[in-house]
Amino acid sequence: MAINTLAYAEKFTGELDKMYVQEAVTGFLTDNILRAKFVGAKTVIIPDVEMQGLADYDRDTGFIRGAITVAQQPFTMTRDRGRTLEIDNEDIDEIGVSSFAGQVLSEFVREHVVPETDAYTISKLSGVANTQGHLLQGGVVTTPYAAFLDLVSSVRNFVGYSEELVCFVHPSIYKAFQTSTEISKQIVPSDFKKGEINLKVGKIDGVALLPVTADRMYTAYDFLDGSTTGEEDGGFAPQTAAMAIYMLVMPKKAASLVEKSKRMRVFTPDKNLTKDAYKFDYRIYFDVFVKKSKKNSIWAWVAPSITFGTQPADTSKVAGSISGSLTSAATASDSSTVTYQWYQADDATGTNPVMIAGKTSASMVIPTTLTAGLYYYFVKATAGLATVMSSNVATVTVTVS
Repeated sequence: MAINTLAYAEKFTGELDKMYVQEAVTGFLTDNILRAKFVGAKTVIIPDVEMQGLADYDRDTGFIRGAITVAQQPFTMTRDRGRTLEIDNEDIDEIGVSSFAGQVLSEFVREHVVPETDAYTISKLSGVANTQGHLLQGGVVTTPYAAFLDLVSSVRNFVGYSEELVCFVHPSIYKAFQTSTEISKQIVPSDFKKGEINLKVGKIDGVALLPVTADRMYTAYDFLDGSTTGEEDGGFAPQTAAMAIYMLVMPKKAASLVEKSKRMRVFTPDKNLTKDAYKFDYRIYFDVFVKKSKKNSIWAWVAPSITFGTQPADTSKVAGSISGSLTSAATASDSSTVTYQWYQADDATGTNPVMIAGKTSASMVIPTTLTAGLYYYFVKATAGLATVMSSNVATVTVTVS
């Protein structure tokens, strides 16, 4: 019996779209694009309405004329991502292709598409907050309620109290919320609409708390192209200088997640010209935009950044008479306490790092029992709940006298 490729493509795409909206923490932002219009290949127009305020009414002349300006803001789409997946024909039979392919594609969307979309969206929103001077640093991370109130108050000061707010929360901060008796009692399960799905989320004073995994809560990312050497696996990774985001608060309708294209193509083995395999092409062309009138309504609390003032240096020693230490010194941008942990690796790039028990100071005494050979060490500095920075890898060369 022949497989209807088009029917399978429609089935997979529909089911994956539903799962995407449900799984993506930022999926609700797709609800804000009802009036968006594409003009050209990469440009989307989103209307932004500006109105003048009240004026005095004159009983002789009547109303003072005002204006409503509908600014058609153009935004350029930038995120065009995709991947081809293949399942060998011998790995599945015709009866099981729908079930097996569905499982594979679902995992692909859940493990790769959703995390990358969330990471890009939240990092771009934090970029808007940074441009507006709305990034907060410092504060006591183990008792984050004060910072939460500062963020909410700053947003409310701009949009008032009628708009629904959301708060993206780093898992470390969310844990602090849950373990605080005072704060946990204020978290109330409430309805939260995301597309056609109604969810229950915790809210404090009407602000939806949306916990986000740590890998999606950084201020900047590198998005790997999948073809350059070292980037074959694709996906994304936080940039070296990126700061972890503790919390980001904004109105639910402040940004629009626009998807010009999100589609799946399916090729059966008889249509696949290169392999005897089922072939699935997944492509998503999207971006997130904030209207000019909403840019002041986004605030974020970020973890401190770490700078190494002193890096561990390469050194040479003689077996049997080893002495000395590897030394580092790091500071946090908010002057918070920096802690250290030393590691030994397999090579100068830090491959396969192994934590060295008990080595938790800025300096580490070089083991005196080392025999002839090359040894590689580095230290990780930590500040706050989310910032971890690795030093350079130092090579200790041990020779025989």
